[in-house]
Amino acid sequence: MTDDYAERLRRNRAEKDDFFADHPQSPIPPEARDSFDGLAYFDPDPTYRVEATVTRHDDPAPVELETTDGRVVRYLHVVTFAFDLHDEAATLQGYRQAGDEPGQLFVPFRDKTTGQQTYKQGRYIELEHDGELSDGDNVTLDFNLAYAPFCAYSDTFSCPLPPEDNWLDVAVKAGERTA
Repeated sequence: MTDDYAERLRRNRAEKDDFFADHPQSPIPPEARDSFDGLAYFDPDPTYRVEATVTRHDDPAPVELETTDGRVVRYLHVVTFAFDLHDEAATLQGYRQAGDEPGQLFVPFRDKTTGQQTYKQGRYIELEHDGELSDGDNVTLDFNLAYAPFCAYSDTFSCPLPPEDNWLDVAVKAGERTA
């Protein structure tokens, strides 16, 4: 990881903190914004930027993901990412909703930090890729960009929960944390 990457990541985090502190659409309740002094993050760590091999699902299966408020939302399971993280083989499923652009992927996950150092319901990574991914493509999964959904900050939001297929057996000490 270059110093430039770490600095860009720090700037992006500062921009997000500014949004959470001041923007009318912030998930931080208005009465808590004056005391909000920024989100907690793990330090940038290059070992959490991993190369993943894509398996594309040409006929994506619909998947219903439960949400934090008990509703169900429907996604399409479009890809599977296979990668190694700290010498452990792992996979994550990538989803998109009908009508989303082909290159937009949603990757919700849980790991061994969930509920201890990170939000109790899991975190998300979003990937943007030009066009459709193909079998065998390699993409970078950057867990330094992992974030807690808005429902971590306010019960007024409903957020998809990571399905069991996306529960990792390793601790991902990267991205947003709770403390």
